[in-house]
Amino acid sequence: MAGMATHVITGAGSGIGAAVARRLHARGDELVLHARDAGRAKELAASFPGARTLVGDLAEPERLSWAFSHQTLPDRVDSLLHIAGVVDLGPVGELTPKTWRHQLDVNLIAPAEMTRHFLPQLRASRGHVLFVNSGAGLSAHADWSAYAASKHGLKALADSLRDEEHGNGVRVTSVYPGRTASRMQAKVHQQEGKEYDPGKWIDPDSVATTIVMALDLPRDAEVNDLTVRPGR
Repeated sequence: MAGMATHVITGAGSGIGAAVARRLHARGDELVLHARDAGRAKELAASFPGARTLVGDLAEPERLSWAFSHQTLPDRVDSLLHIAGVVDLGPVGELTPKTWRHQLDVNLIAPAEMTRHFLPQLRASRGHVLFVNSGAGLSAHADWSAYAASKHGLKALADSLRDEEHGNGVRVTSVYPGRTASRMQAKVHQQEGKEYDPGKWIDPDSVATTIVMALDLPRDAEVNDLTVRPGR
């Protein structure tokens, strides 16, 4: 993706999203950073001078269209990077519909809705939709049912979208990182009752490297599925 590309990014406030945003910002690309509220948008704008922001709560996907209709959207979008996510662990016997719904809304339905919203621009630019999935999108373990279900669903969304939009020149990539050092990982360890040592897990910058590689690949090729595992 040579030249001044425009990227819409969710989850740029921390972890993998922040690492990707830093990388693309440093090389002079245009960033449109999604934030859940105006306060968060202000923080992101301060962290990435020159970046635009887009406000809407991923936990309420049915309101995103309304929120976006009151803001100026970019005319050109070269990539839509779905990096935001939430996780809540627990056994099936204890998870409530509220916990299920929150993870499905943020991790699956909101990305589908944002993709629907930006597809016209992505078709026009022959752009790229990239989903940061998870190892949990490929296999589910005890206590991970709701999160894994949202991520298995995200894989289905990406696979269907790829099939539908291939003829329009839109590339679709799913990235499946293993455990990555981040605030989310700290929360997971807390829920698992384990001590958190960020040195044991993937640096978000390493995942960012693989994401930028997928974006920059020449037009004759497309990375469909990319699994990134801890190397230590």
